[in-house]
Amino acid sequence: MRNILKNCCYLLFVTIVCGTGTVFADDNHSRRLFIDRDVDTFAVLPAGPGFPEGIAADGRGNIFVATFDFSTTNVIHSFRHNGQLRFTIPLPGVVPLGMEFDGAGRLYVADFGNGKVLQFSPPFSAASTPSAVFPVCGGAGTGCGLNAITFDAAGDLYVSDSFGGVVFKIDLPGGAVSPFFSHDLLKPGSHGFPPFGANGLAFNSNESVLFVANTGDDRVLKIRNPHSLTPTLTVFAESLNGADGLVFDKRTGLLWVCANQADEVVALNDKGRVVAKLGEFRGIKRNGTPDGLLFPASLVIVDDEIYVTNLALVLTNPTPTNPDGVGDEPEEDVTRWTISRMKLPQH
Repeated sequence: MRNILKNCCYLLFVTIVCGTGTVFADDNHSRRLFIDRDVDTFAVLPAGPGFPEGIAADGRGNIFVATFDFSTTNVIHSFRHNGQLRFTIPLPGVVPLGMEFDGAGRLYVADFGNGKVLQFSPPFSAASTPSAVFPVCGGAGTGCGLNAITFDAAGDLYVSDSFGGVVFKIDLPGGAVSPFFSHDLLKPGSHGFPPFGANGLAFNSNESVLFVANTGDDRVLKIRNPHSLTPTLTVFAESLNGADGLVFDKRTGLLWVCANQADEVVALNDKGRVVAKLGEFRGIKRNGTPDGLLFPASLVIVDDEIYVTNLALVLTNPTPTNPDGVGDEPEEDVTRWTISRMKLPQH
């Protein structure tokens, strides 16, 4: 009876003090699934190009977001930590996806449309233009779709090709480009949806693993010993609906994944098990913005918060083979695009 009362008091304490969604160890040292569906709107994009996809944070916690719009000139918006717009950098002729800062504060942007990686150097302003351009491949029109970016501890850059199933490496500062790793499991396949293969990239703490999301296969893969002469590829996690952006939290050892077709962000432990779920989609607000997450694409961690772009991309527009593709997606009702912010679980 004493143990029963003790356990009941413990559970009551957890519920009152910590809330309903917390990861706790029970007496058998198992882990409970953390679920927190609360989502705050961090910022609403100003009028103009929509479909925010790439996201990065500078050393001061300012948030940079790139649009993935095929109907107008894309931009990079910079927001303060309170969500206030700082400035907007136009990107004429660029179709940007992944973005990442290096250790020196330079911003790198993957140009999906043209197969290049653009470098922007501080100080940043609305007048910023690329300080360097690194051609990688022919671009999306030639079957090479550059997508996500990450850096290793040496400062070299890695960028995924979502169509060719390749991860490229750019040796910096020189800029020499080489295929780093390629495999059929990194391709989208003939029935993948959304039709992107290799996407999000993230190294673990000691760089013994490079994680790669395959969006079309709903998987996260791991390249073991990526810096060795014989790296190997294995499946790390499956059934992540639209696995997209990745970020590895070195403080907790969790890998956070945008599940863009499930409208949530999930955390994987070192075994590839889902141990936390954040966010949800609740509908479209009267002002045309998503309530919660809608097609979460990329994410970045700043302190104890995680920022997520809501791409809200319509994928089933009517076509000759799909004439009924109207009104079947909530993304069709979005007229203003958002970036969301959520609290990370405390461990």
